Amino acid sequence: MRATARKSTDRGPAWTAPDEKSTLVGFLDYLRGSIADKVAGVPEPEVRTAGVPSGTSLLGLIKHLTAVEGFYFLGEPITDMRRTLRPRRDETVAGLLAGYRDAAARANQVIDDWTDLTAAAPRPPGRGLAPSRRWVLVHMIEETGRHAGHADILREQIDGSVGR
Repeated sequence: MRATARKSTDRGPAWTAPDEKSTLVGFLDYLRGSIADKVAGVPEPEVRTAGVPSGTSLLGLIKHLTAVEGFYFLGEPITDMRRTLRPRRDETVAGLLAGYRDAAARANQVIDDWTDLTAAAPRPPGRGLAPSRRWVLVHMIEETGRHAGHADILREQIDGSVGR
């Protein structure tokens, strides 16, 4: 059953960040919250049901972004990218959302210690040269923003909900 579409009251990230790093983290945190909000409150099985032929689901997007946060900010390896998009039956909405929020919080702790955005970011061993910390922040804004857009479409297909 489709709910009545709600108007967005989203105002976006704050414009008061004092420096480049704070601005980048502010946008990333805004997008993290946006995608988590899209998943929260969606019942089973809709939250894990693929809304497009590629198999993308709301819960799969959260699982994927958790893995990518861990890879880029925490140096955690990803052995099979396809598995990051497919939640297992035993993985719950609450558990995956908590894991995503925890990964973002741990990532922010790492970022807090960054004083030079031109320095190399953490990287799992054997993965080649590490990109700069600035590149990682910008890439994660792009990655999270792209998937937040996917989540917008999937959520609208599920219950007509639009906006943040």
